[in-house]
Amino acid sequence: MCGIAGMIGERDPRLAANCVRAMIDDLARRGPNSEGIEVWNEAVLGHRRLSIFDLSDAGRQPMLAADRATGLVFNGAIYNFLDLRSDLEGRGFTFRSNSDTEVLLAGYTAWGIDDLVRRLHGMYAFALWDENARKLFLVRDRLGVKPLVYAKRNGTIAFASTARALRRADVVEQVDPQAMAEFLEFGYVTDQRTIWQNASKLPAGSILEWSGGESSVRKYWSLPRADEGRFPSFNDAVERTEELLLDAVRMRLQADVPVASLLSGGVDSSLVCWAIAKAGGDITAFTVGTPGDPWDETSDAVATARKLGICHQILPVSGDQPADISELISAYGEPFACASALGMLRVSRAVREHATVLLTGDGGDDVFLGYPEHRHFWMAQRFAAAVPGPLRRMWWPVRKAFIGVSALRRPVHFLDYACGGLGAVTTAGEGFPVYQRNNILGERFAAIRLPHREIPWSTAAGRCLLPDFLEHDLNGRFVGEYMTKVDGGTMYYALEARSPFLDQRLWEFAAALPYDLRLRGGSLKAVLRELARRRIGERVASGRKRGFGIPVQRWIAGPWRATVEALFRDSLLEQEGWIHSRAAMDLMERSARAGSAPKALWYLFVLESWLRQEHSSQKRMRPETTLSVAPVANP
Repeated sequence: MCGIAGMIGERDPRLAANCVRAMIDDLARRGPNSEGIEVWNEAVLGHRRLSIFDLSDAGRQPMLAADRATGLVFNGAIYNFLDLRSDLEGRGFTFRSNSDTEVLLAGYTAWGIDDLVRRLHGMYAFALWDENARKLFLVRDRLGVKPLVYAKRNGTIAFASTARALRRADVVEQVDPQAMAEFLEFGYVTDQRTIWQNASKLPAGSILEWSGGESSVRKYWSLPRADEGRFPSFNDAVERTEELLLDAVRMRLQADVPVASLLSGGVDSSLVCWAIAKAGGDITAFTVGTPGDPWDETSDAVATARKLGICHQILPVSGDQPADISELISAYGEPFACASALGMLRVSRAVREHATVLLTGDGGDDVFLGYPEHRHFWMAQRFAAAVPGPLRRMWWPVRKAFIGVSALRRPVHFLDYACGGLGAVTTAGEGFPVYQRNNILGERFAAIRLPHREIPWSTAAGRCLLPDFLEHDLNGRFVGEYMTKVDGGTMYYALEARSPFLDQRLWEFAAALPYDLRLRGGSLKAVLRELARRRIGERVASGRKRGFGIPVQRWIAGPWRATVEALFRDSLLEQEGWIHSRAAMDLMERSARAGSAPKALWYLFVLESWLRQEHSSQKRMRPETTLSVAPVANP
């Protein structure tokens, strides 16, 4: 797990090297063990290393072929690198390290980029420069676990692990109004853009190829949709899931540094710890305890650890002590307001004292259907399939009579989803309309439109609501919020997070299972619950989902109120034309009386704090960028 950066196509190698130096300096927390820069005539690669495999200098990056014809910087972990290495050795390749990075370098020579990527099993973002072909390849893993952003300008391309690193090198300059609107809508910037204009995120499961100032992006993997004509038995699905999970855990236990695991009271992390015990892994499971908090899962975790016979430690933190907002702003490369990220940072800080690799339970809910909306949309889809179209169209003329009746809110939404499909879902959330109703938005948002709020409603769409939502969610919340939260929070403390439930083979298998099997009997993630019932016990299998709650909306109206109001009274967002701070203050006053603030105020607080940090950072860095010239390797 590392930070990567580079610039290609710039004819002044010293200028390019200075830009890459600025980027890897910004990525220092992602890779505290070592750094490196390599320079060719029109290419510079930079790297910050967090050593996981082969802790010696032999694993140092950028890693080069013996003749310097190929260079590579890599972030992530290739879990099947030993199998690939064995294959390559059979073809006559020799290796000087025991790292997965060197396998990528040799694999490119042996198979070419597309065939290499097809063989990879892991999480990764890497860049490969082919000096002879004058080509750059940027590659991101199938599910977008690891981040990779890039910017093109005047025939050059720069890339880095975070958007902020690009900004620190002055590769990008202007904030993107569309991205600002997305942040106020979701609390994060989607994978379709970055907070900076003219910078992009490489989509999950994609390869970017650059040559001669031109680039193209191609997908190399797509998740299969559910095969409703496939009829595996429920028992077969559970048994195959068990096999795949055990394999996924065994692969993720490989490391040359201490490995730990998270253990909550829930199904997913309990299954991961069960699989670790089954695989003979000698590691410690950690539970973050929040004594007295309704979300505290300590007692359940202790019981599970005792049942599994694994080493277990509780790391107590205060569940009601307001977190430091500056840590949240610093940890993420863009404004990011997922409240549970504050919890992720607390967990990472506590675990990093004991381990460098952390196994988590992330991803099980997303593919095995563990969120309440999955069941809700499935029921709406079944309703749409059972009711003839003419009857469903009758809902539109009478709908207005029921809107606004609080007791009928859920039935109204259900009928909207069944009769309108994905468009009804994407317009149901509060998000951007809260700012519009309260007259908070400034003139810079006047022409902004959010495409997902303009998806057409149709009765036909109601019949395929769940698959449409899952595809939309995978490209939106899953990669933009969930993957970002874990990567940013753990890497801020140089901790490598690995989730067996993000295994590509497990996802390919589970995604193809019929929905009524994954939601058997109306039970969320029925397959995983049954596996937990068989291997751990009923207590875990039937437990409710809780998670690590962070009450930011209560803090906004309470302990943080004075800080928030002080920021709004002297708002940079207002000075730059993004908001009307007096309207935000009015909403703040009403929220304080109610004892809780809407998410809109939390998002504004984060965005204002982020913008202030950006202004401060640029003022500090500008003189250094002008005066300093970093030493580089001879081309």
